[in-house]
Amino acid sequence: MAAPPDCSLIATDLDGTLLRGDDTLSDRSLAALALAARAGARHLVVTGRPAPRVRPLLDDLGATGLAVCGQGAQVYDAGADRLLWSVTLDRELAETALGKIEAEVGELYAAVDQDGVDGLTLIEPGYLMPHPTLPAVRVERRDDLWVRPISKVLLRHPHLTDDELAATARSAVGSLATVTMSGPGTVELQPCGVTKATGLALAAEHLGLEPGRTVAFGDMPNDIPMFDWAAHGVAMANAHPELKAVADEVTTSNEDDGVAVVLERLFGGAGPYVPPHVLPRPRSGRVPR
Repeated sequence: MAAPPDCSLIATDLDGTLLRGDDTLSDRSLAALALAARAGARHLVVTGRPAPRVRPLLDDLGATGLAVCGQGAQVYDAGADRLLWSVTLDRELAETALGKIEAEVGELYAAVDQDGVDGLTLIEPGYLMPHPTLPAVRVERRDDLWVRPISKVLLRHPHLTDDELAATARSAVGSLATVTMSGPGTVELQPCGVTKATGLALAAEHLGLEPGRTVAFGDMPNDIPMFDWAAHGVAMANAHPELKAVADEVTTSNEDDGVAVVLERLFGGAGPYVPPHVLPRPRSGRVPR
């Protein structure tokens, strides 16, 4: 499906998509987003990062509007520095879910993102942050993870791959939580039914924007619900095979300004043209999942 010619909403993941590997935004990407803004399109960051970890990046973008954070569990108003909407993961359910997964795979290492605009990321002994640039507070024991309301749990296993851990976790937890895989070393538990699509739908409704005029960019399986919601899904060249399989188009990698390549094509920028790799897969009747 071709991207809508009257695109009014651009939804972008951050890690592996809009950001380069060093957590920076290229000048070309910033220029392409500015080009789209001049044409009247809105840009929404839709990320697994919690609101406190997104604030500095929004500052770099000069963004004062909304952002969807925490895998859809938070809709954050950057200008007011407050959450317009948030949902927490019940901490007793989270403990139960962890126990069910460990009964299948053995010991896990866990971390949590606390709810709120000043929530911390807490990590238990043995957990290694997949993004070493992100701040985290190490606690002495797992019970310390549950001292305040949380938006999600992050899991790591010493031997299983992310795909193996995610598949086992989904089977083990059932309806206790939603399981997502959002990046290397990042398997997560979040409130049941909460996805990037649910958060994006709430933010778009607040702004009066529609899925039929939305182009979404991503790189991991947690972006699949967002692609299902949007009119046009663009996977990065570095994307997980599961996301490429449902994408309308594959652009260049995040290191090669893949988001900018598409925005320049859509909004008439002066950057070098790269022919899109459009995937001929019919997509209709799509709803958030």
